[in-house]
Amino acid sequence: MLRKDIWFKFKNIGTTVFAVLLLFICCGKALAANTTPTPTTTTKPTAAVASSFGQISTSAPTQIHSAFSSMQTLIPAAPDLNVKAYILVDAKSGNVIAAKNPDDHLPPASMTKIMSIYLVADALRSGKIKFTDQVPISENAWRTGGSRMFAKVGSTIPVQQLIDGIIIASGNDATVAMAEFLAGTEASFADLMNQTAAVLGMKDSHFVDSNGLPAPNHYSSARNMAILARAWIYNFPEYYPWFKTKWIMYNNIKQPNRNRLLWRDPSVDGMKTGHTNEAGYCLTASAERNGMRLITVVMGAPSEKDRANYSEALLNYGFRFFESHKIYAANTPVLNAKVWYGTEKALPLGVAEDFYITTPVGQNKNLKIKAILNGKVVAPVGKNQALGTITVSNGDKVIVTKPLVALKEIPVGGFWSRIWDKIREAI
Repeated sequence: MLRKDIWFKFKNIGTTVFAVLLLFICCGKALAANTTPTPTTTTKPTAAVASSFGQISTSAPTQIHSAFSSMQTLIPAAPDLNVKAYILVDAKSGNVIAAKNPDDHLPPASMTKIMSIYLVADALRSGKIKFTDQVPISENAWRTGGSRMFAKVGSTIPVQQLIDGIIIASGNDATVAMAEFLAGTEASFADLMNQTAAVLGMKDSHFVDSNGLPAPNHYSSARNMAILARAWIYNFPEYYPWFKTKWIMYNNIKQPNRNRLLWRDPSVDGMKTGHTNEAGYCLTASAERNGMRLITVVMGAPSEKDRANYSEALLNYGFRFFESHKIYAANTPVLNAKVWYGTEKALPLGVAEDFYITTPVGQNKNLKIKAILNGKVVAPVGKNQALGTITVSNGDKVIVTKPLVALKEIPVGGFWSRIWDKIREAI
């Protein structure tokens, strides 16, 4: 009798062990299919010019007027300017406050040099060149027409001084010399300009030369120049003060910065003018008042005086009637999401860069902010992978939407961790 009892006990134990092993085998097969790594939207640097500021939005900055149509009674219409195109942008949010023909393809004239100097700043930061490097002035650079630094052919000029010659004197000779120094030829440099424009999301721009002299198929737009200015301000803050220098003395010739607003408005601290017969008078400008920064681009004004007056009118309009609000700081958790099949069970979600919004003054009380997950979060998860959206609304009207991203990386968990998650999921 004792032996028979023992046999039945062993038989029951064997059956249980076999069932558990069968469960593990089945779950293992299911997990193998479930945990195959899937493509993620983790942000990757696409070129040297991409910085911690992140990819500047390739979509059009949000036009906020329509979203606030019910509150427009106290906000006057934007200035009606006699220009081919203009745009007024809040630098922090990227929101467009006012615009006229912002996407028209127009000659940017010497505002082209903002892109040329962007490449110089990138080369300096990366260590490819130094401020003390001597740049040779070729005959090709010396013969370039238009505005000049009056560099002597065959001479050499330090990078630092050539930067002033490009920005302050708007020297075409200086710009061509720098282009040749960085890329060998101006044509090769223009190719770098176009690659950079693509990285920044400047879809309505194409550069043929480094200085903005008239050329077929050389164009930009007011919106694209604002994107470039915003990238300059946030990607190279240590170099941005170059644009507020008022004078250059070289070769016994003293030349003023052509941006009149530097003398008229202490809040203006950059950027660059431009003029050709075809382009008219152009100006990209930026100013900061009480912690709010605006960018204006005016293209095709009738005169030098008009481009300054129009730019100032836009700045005054923006500062007087609009304000910036920080919704969330970069890398600050907005919510925590449950993670399946990962090394960790919770994932903080937020925004990759500071999230600002622009509203008419005093009219931000009715804003509604909603964070929504796209669905279940399954490992692996990459840092900055988009997993949902943050939507800011005024009533029923959506003002702006931002990606809700993972603030850390979570790899696939171990075998037993995945087994446990599979069991939890089945319950």
